[in-house]
Amino acid sequence: MAERNQRITFARSPRGLPVPEDFGADETSIPSPADGQFLSRTIYLSLDPYYRNVMKNSQIYADRLHPGDVMVGETVAQIVESKHPQFAAGEYVAVRNGWQQYGLSSGQGVRKLDPASAPLGAALGVLGMPGLTGYAGTVYLGRPLPGQTFVVSACTGPVGTTAGQVARHMGARVVGIAGSAAKCEYAVKELGFAACVNYKDGDLTAALKQACPDGIDVYFDNVGGDTLTAVTRNLALGARIVLCGMIEAYSMDTPPPGPWLGPIVGARATMSGLVVYDHMNRMPEMVKLISGWIRDGQFRYREDVSEGLAKAPEAFCALMRGGNFGKALVRVGAE
Repeated sequence: MAERNQRITFARSPRGLPVPEDFGADETSIPSPADGQFLSRTIYLSLDPYYRNVMKNSQIYADRLHPGDVMVGETVAQIVESKHPQFAAGEYVAVRNGWQQYGLSSGQGVRKLDPASAPLGAALGVLGMPGLTGYAGTVYLGRPLPGQTFVVSACTGPVGTTAGQVARHMGARVVGIAGSAAKCEYAVKELGFAACVNYKDGDLTAALKQACPDGIDVYFDNVGGDTLTAVTRNLALGARIVLCGMIEAYSMDTPPPGPWLGPIVGARATMSGLVVYDHMNRMPEMVKLISGWIRDGQFRYREDVSEGLAKAPEAFCALMRGGNFGKALVRVGAE
């Protein structure tokens, strides 16, 4: 075990897109667990777009950050010392250690992990909160039927990857939206989507019309903004829209203007807001189903791993610029 605890801290609320200077770094002594606690060492740190909202102390989240606080975040870790009756040294867990090498936990909200059932990093992506988001939003809100057209934006990230593949297993024709030719190729060749549209390449409305000639029955929205507007112009009658993320707006100081919702009325469409915390009871269901697909080779995903805790600020800034390809992780320690 290391002699000191390296940490990445919150320095200031970003203006627009985050930059590395919005973070600080320090080191502290490694804490010791009290009765009812355990100490774990971080192996993987999850980088997620919602951290940008936490950094501006959005009222949506319970987390509050002050300058000098360790950055909040989900992690996969291994317990090194325990005074908790339900957790033992050596066990692997999904726990909110934040951006640091070691963390204490009372066990609340912690999931035990079986490294033999799936790679550990997956617990922060397709077998974690992002996967649950894609799964619950597709199965319980989008409800695609066999033969219907299901469109998902940010389709190679962990939420989009899960949503699209779950819809495909439900019999839908899946069309992805991504930001590069390489991501679109991956969506078609590896994820099994029928088509993928590069939103940076020409007229997105026209491209969606060509890829979805019968209209869009279900749209799983991870980005909002102009992409959502283009989709609303291509809706099928009775369409459903799942509003999950608005990454385009997270780095704006004022909310962007919303899309014209007239086409929603014309299509008799339904829009539903997705907050994953409403579906936490479905986590075991999702993990059992998708981990089985992974073992059987029926589900694919990709990770974008940065090496070392010091790389976390730079990697997070790249994520918010759309520079990642797959689930953004930082490898903090050895498995």
